[in-house]
Amino acid sequence: MNEEINFILDTAKENMDNAIVHLEKQLLSIRAGKAMPAMLSTVMVDYYGSQTPLSQVANVSTPDARTLSISPWEKGMITEIEKGIMYANLGLNPMNNGESIIINVPALTEERRKELVKQAKAEAEEAKIGVRNDRKVAMNDLKKLDISEDLLKNAEADVQTLTDKYIVKIDDHLVIKEKEIMKV
Repeated sequence: MNEEINFILDTAKENMDNAIVHLEKQLLSIRAGKAMPAMLSTVMVDYYGSQTPLSQVANVSTPDARTLSISPWEKGMITEIEKGIMYANLGLNPMNNGESIIINVPALTEERRKELVKQAKAEAEEAKIGVRNDRKVAMNDLKKLDISEDLLKNAEADVQTLTDKYIVKIDDHLVIKEKEIMKV
């Protein structure tokens, strides 16, 4: 019996870990005050007929805090990379110098910072919903087991403790991102 309970708890923990990993990726793509290569993680480029992530066709670097430099591995890809950046609708304006693409990242206004904080909060709420769904699945799986009421109550308490722990982790990630966005 305990093996089945442990399996359900381990599965719930793994699913909740995945929610945190997904949240971290989503928060990385939300820009803060400085330029970061992760800002372009959602950009897809038409590479000989197939959609390919930008990181697989070019090197993205940050020469300074306000500039992104994209050096394609094939010079013929410059126009496709520019199109990909424009289609990604990130609010960035790429400039082509013939060999690479330079993006000057404008300073954020107070209003834009508040919008980005709202976006980060929405991502955190999505992660919380995922964790709560994982809790619901675990609780339902526990109820299907043929175990005593005491074991069931203890296992449900363990699942709730795990859920609370992951909700706090999500809130911690949000607080850090919020400070990063609002820092001028």
